[in-house]
Amino acid sequence: MTITVQTRQAEADGNFAKLLRDWRQKRRLSQLDLALMSGVSQRHVSFLESRRANPSRNMILQLSETLDVPLRDRNAWLTAAGFAPIFKTRELDDPQMGQVMAAIRMMLAAHEPFPAIALDRAWNVRLSNQSFDQLGSMLGDDIWTRVGGEGRNLLRLFFHPDGIRPFVTNWGAVGPLMWQRAQREAEVLAGADMKAVLEELAPYQDPHILWSAAEASLVPVIPFNMDIRGLKVSMFAVVATFGTAQDITADELRLETLFPADPETEAMFRAAAQARSQ
Repeated sequence: MTITVQTRQAEADGNFAKLLRDWRQKRRLSQLDLALMSGVSQRHVSFLESRRANPSRNMILQLSETLDVPLRDRNAWLTAAGFAPIFKTRELDDPQMGQVMAAIRMMLAAHEPFPAIALDRAWNVRLSNQSFDQLGSMLGDDIWTRVGGEGRNLLRLFFHPDGIRPFVTNWGAVGPLMWQRAQREAEVLAGADMKAVLEELAPYQDPHILWSAAEASLVPVIPFNMDIRGLKVSMFAVVATFGTAQDITADELRLETLFPADPETEAMFRAAAQARSQ
């Protein structure tokens, strides 16, 4: 029994060492960089990565905070080092998520008459306001069915050939930026579910377009411009997250708000909202 416990502990320690090293390299930090940022000696960081030292629970939390490791993956660090996970995953309808969900719904409603959505880390739409739903219906009532998958996934909406892409008139400028953002988030957030969706959508992409973004004029942000059966729409997005999340579900939620990029688009959404209220 003692041998079995020791073997399991050794395997756990080895897994933690690899996770620490992988995340440090993912953040492009040297051992010295991590030591200076975390207040841990470089010698101890080296010992942890070489398995010459075992991490305490507090050390794991300290290093994972410094490396901005998502809460889901902090649980994996704890488990790999032989500790119990501490961060919970609550459903959106959990009573303890009540205030969080109230805040999200408030922000979605306050952003009317412009589209806004709440996404999880795989870009699944968890909540949306009326303006976003109406924008989706403008693309066709069956838009989410056309792009496949379960539920409403923004990656599929953007990168499936039957999704939004045929309507985007400046795809050469925004397509590469969106694809690279998605790949970066999948890597930085260690999202296996998001990586799976990207792998599914990759065969539909034109590599030449995705890796050679069209030159853009010197503007603060690049809007995505659409022509929906003659209706011109131009918008840009702002993304917000929870700054003090201690729950995995809250940590992974992203609020994406769309703003009009020209007066014509603004007038269109305001008129649509007024029509809905009558």
